[in-house]
Amino acid sequence: MIDEILKLKKEKGFVLLAHNYQLPEIQEVADFVGDSLQLALFASKVPERNILFLGVDFMAELIKALNPDKRVIVPDPGATCPMANTLTVEIVEKFKEEFPGVPFVLYVNSRIECKALADVICTSANAVEIVKKLPTDTVLFGPDKNLAEYVAERTGKKVIPVPGEEGFCPVHQFDPSSVDRVREAFPGVKVMVHPECPKAVRDKADFVGSTGQMEKYPTKEPSKVFAVGTESGMIHKLSKVYPEKVFVPLEEAVCENMKRNTLEKVLHALREERTEIVLPKDLIEKAKKPILRMFELLG
Repeated sequence: MIDEILKLKKEKGFVLLAHNYQLPEIQEVADFVGDSLQLALFASKVPERNILFLGVDFMAELIKALNPDKRVIVPDPGATCPMANTLTVEIVEKFKEEFPGVPFVLYVNSRIECKALADVICTSANAVEIVKKLPTDTVLFGPDKNLAEYVAERTGKKVIPVPGEEGFCPVHQFDPSSVDRVREAFPGVKVMVHPECPKAVRDKADFVGSTGQMEKYPTKEPSKVFAVGTESGMIHKLSKVYPEKVFVPLEEAVCENMKRNTLEKVLHALREERTEIVLPKDLIEKAKKPILRMFELLG
């Protein structure tokens, strides 16, 4: 299958982009592996006009929005994000009416139609910096309540989570006792967790950061063992980057939607080229404004 995938990819002029949470064998056939924003920006730099994206739907939408002239195919259109789906256009409009004039900061883990209503987009890596640079003491922030809480802690601003308690990533709901267990099992281990984790877990960790930031953290630490508090696919990526270090899961955290992409589906997608991401031009234009605002704030 791998041989045929690589053959078809070359023959049909496709570039394969995979998220950090994909299965190891999917990461191995990809041309680039990264987080959602890294993938979208990488897509804009490659000469290929055909992209096979291996992740979940909101990420594919982001790639299409930033690369409207390219064709974006996905192996499984049912691969989605439960947290992103907690936020709807109706909810965004409701909160904007309730808090007039308060900027709406929308996490990149959201649907494209919600992005179109936001004032600025952020990632888990730059959320703190984005909120700090906004000229207001209060912001609306969705859909991740844990990331909203983390941003509030780091900025000192009032961050109102939207939609509220139901906005969280099920994969990142680690138990704080897992940190204690891993420290006992691996003396000297450094624990790094994603800001989508609950506060009790973040407070016990040595490092809190996005997957991209996790990839850089081991260069700063002499420790040989790292516990990874995010989706298990990240361990394969880290182990390839740092073969001399050991990476263990904080807990067995598996995103079933990310794992819907298999080699069989990748091969089928390259053969058939049917599951294309199609977005209305006006929606792309509206969604690009808060995305470009993010880049402006970051300089």
